[in-house]
Amino acid sequence: MDDDRIFFSEMLSNADDEVADVREKVKSFDKEIEVCTEGIDEIKSQKEDAEKKRTKALKLVTQIELDLRDIEDRISNEKRAKDEAAKDLHSMRKESERSKSELAEISNAHQAKLQEEEEMSKSITDREKQLGVLYQKQGRATQFKNEAARDKWLRKEIHDLERVLSSNRKQESLLQEEIQKLKDEINNLMNYIESRRSESGKLESALANRQKDYNDFVQQKDALQDERKSLWKQENSVTAEIDRLKEDLVKACKSLDYATPRDTRRGLNYVDKIVREHKKRGVFGPVLELIDCEEKFFTAVEVAAGNSLLHVVVENDDISTEIIKIWTKRKDEPSRENEEKDGRVTFIPLNRVYAPSVNIPQSSDFVPLLKKLKYRADHRPAFELIFGRTVICRDLETATRVARSNDLDCITLDGDQVSSDGGMTGGFFDYRRSRLKYVKIIRDNKITIEEKTAHLKNVGKELHDILLC
Repeated sequence: MDDDRIFFSEMLSNADDEVADVREKVKSFDKEIEVCTEGIDEIKSQKEDAEKKRTKALKLVTQIELDLRDIEDRISNEKRAKDEAAKDLHSMRKESERSKSELAEISNAHQAKLQEEEEMSKSITDREKQLGVLYQKQGRATQFKNEAARDKWLRKEIHDLERVLSSNRKQESLLQEEIQKLKDEINNLMNYIESRRSESGKLESALANRQKDYNDFVQQKDALQDERKSLWKQENSVTAEIDRLKEDLVKACKSLDYATPRDTRRGLNYVDKIVREHKKRGVFGPVLELIDCEEKFFTAVEVAAGNSLLHVVVENDDISTEIIKIWTKRKDEPSRENEEKDGRVTFIPLNRVYAPSVNIPQSSDFVPLLKKLKYRADHRPAFELIFGRTVICRDLETATRVARSNDLDCITLDGDQVSSDGGMTGGFFDYRRSRLKYVKIIRDNKITIEEKTAHLKNVGKELHDILLC
């Protein structure tokens, strides 16, 4: 009998190992699917960006081709015009050469005539000078009758010349004053020009600074534009991630509902409703929402606790009594739905829980299940009540031996259980329908959604700040 038990234990252990491997593969596949989904979303985003760039590039190429065609037509027209101009230039050059030859002949004849004219003009001038000298000699001899008349005429000429000289001196003085005024005006204009030049230099310097500021603003604008594009992309990515997390959250909630007995689920939902409507304090929630541990212990915890995972922990029995009274009162109302009438809930009042003290020896073959659980210190009585006598063993054989020798409830990581009274339960446990797994997904997704939402708000604020710049 013992050999058969050992044989079946080994078979169960091997089967459990295979199931564990399959679970690990399923978890690995799920993670790969998540990574692939994220990669697909990223690739879709990149594809959309690439399509936009491709469309823009096609428009640019089309515009360039049209411009190139216009340029080629223009070059062809200019080439034809150039050929015609070259022909005209050649004929004009021939005409110019012929005209230059004729002009040279005419110029030579003209120069000869000019030289001849110049010689004749010089001869005429010499003759006129000689004639003037002769007329002067003749006039002086016949102009005055005597010496007194000559002196009188000379005095008159001197007086006229002195008057003209005085007038010229006055005119010279006026001209000197005018010259001085003009010099002063020139100096003023030069000073004004210098001041204008100085002001122009300042304006040029200010203009250069403004140009530099403009270039800086353009660079800043480009940087902000790039940052805005990055934030838009990040915003879309975070939004898609939040939507995916919400979908997973809804799926996990539905899966948790399906994995929970209907009457218990209705009862839990109605307790939540009463707590919200009456703002009850001291209701901590079901045990499975108050517990946390590593995923490898999920199966052991669920099998060990059973339906106790769905018991609602409250601070004291007065709170549970008030909830039951409200529930009972509403159940009697004919207008209430069947969901409120058919529900069932078990409460664990912490002030009424007295878990027996269990002395668990130290051993390398097993470890107390409570040590692998995380929970609030004030909830410890409830967890001691449920898991206080349970230890985790390496395998079913060890669990059988420990249960006999230490009067403890033993369980393996695969969910095979041996109670202290000798009862043995086990078999296949569908990890995919693990309620603790669904609760962990719900808890983690809620935290992640809050973080992503806060991050999304920060991104939106940064975008708003960029738009205000």
